[in-house]
Amino acid sequence: MRISVALLLELGIILVFLSLLGALARRFALSPVPLYLLAGLALGEGGIAPVPAAGSFVETGAGIGVVLLLLVLGLEFTVPEFTVSLRRHLPSAWVDLVLNATPGAVAGWLFGLDAGGILALAGVTYISSSGIIARLLGDLRRMSNRETPAVLSVLVLEDFAMAAYLPLLAVVAAGGTWRQALLGVLLALGAVAAALTMSYWWGHRLGRLLSHPDAEQLLLRVLGVTLVVAALAEAVHVSAAVGAFLVGLSLTGEAADRARKVLSPLRDLFAAVFFLAIGLSIPPDSLLPVLPVALLLAVVTAVTKVASGWYAARREGAGRRGRLRAGTALIARGEFSIVIIGLMGTGHDRLGALVAAYVLLLAVTGPVITRFTGPRPSDARRSPRHSPPVPSSGGRRRGGNTAVGPSCPEGPVV
Repeated sequence: MRISVALLLELGIILVFLSLLGALARRFALSPVPLYLLAGLALGEGGIAPVPAAGSFVETGAGIGVVLLLLVLGLEFTVPEFTVSLRRHLPSAWVDLVLNATPGAVAGWLFGLDAGGILALAGVTYISSSGIIARLLGDLRRMSNRETPAVLSVLVLEDFAMAAYLPLLAVVAAGGTWRQALLGVLLALGAVAAALTMSYWWGHRLGRLLSHPDAEQLLLRVLGVTLVVAALAEAVHVSAAVGAFLVGLSLTGEAADRARKVLSPLRDLFAAVFFLAIGLSIPPDSLLPVLPVALLLAVVTAVTKVASGWYAARREGAGRRGRLRAGTALIARGEFSIVIIGLMGTGHDRLGALVAAYVLLLAVTGPVITRFTGPRPSDARRSPRHSPPVPSSGGRRRGGNTAVGPSCPEGPVV
């Protein structure tokens, strides 16, 4: 088997470069995500040092990266506690939709776009980046914070909304009929409901099936099943990330602990590739002409996202600082926005350039703003995770500590 020298050389240089950027970010207690995104912009086509041989690997690795990010995030929760959180945050989802899709739709109308373009831009401004935010919550050690269930509930509900939105957008972009669009939406929503039901009622059996004392066997089983479920979810226009998240929710107890331990290094590697790929997908020379419009749209929708997160965290019982942390955590846009533009095809060059500039602005500044709305990660308190109270769960699944919910007096509300 012949190995490409150019591929190995470019990948090696990329990984060393990302390592240096990560070390620099850690030195100042920042998330490395913004630096990875800027590195992708510099290494992409039209950048200062293109890496053509490594492009296909990075594109493939990016898809695996977002799947692993959401899988490990799902391992933090159980299905009962998360379904309680989802039910609590249905009003938050409506607030999030109205506040954040409206600026995109209005901007698309003012920009002179057709119906498909307006619908696409509304989706771009609505959907936050699950991949970026999942990494941020880990980097900033906020998984145990009281507001975190609210953030995750909003993210997952957004991803569920994408299950209905993406088939609709695909049909509108292709010039199809509304009957075709409605059929696609119904099929996608049915698939989501079936997947969530199976995860709720039979997830514990999946955990027993995948569990194994050997770390290699556990890694192969969990990763293999996750990729299969992610592929099936993507095939019915439900997000691969949602499929991976449901697999993570299904694993409980010791199996979840051990799976997270063996998957974390792999997640970190492919997550870095994922953030790099977002930067690689944005042509630098297309950014300047649309930068003023993108900047204005970014400012408006950053404020509306903060308002959405504030409302959701208030329903979770978080204090003012927790509400602000939740709002700023939701600012980042990323992978779904790129997917939306991909569905629109090559006939919307102006829209593609606008979205590229908009995504880059919020993908870079969002994590920085999030970092400065809380304590330095090294100073963060390692408190128990504050989950919604679930009488049937009996506490956390890892360790022996009892979960603390919004109604429990011992849980901090900052």
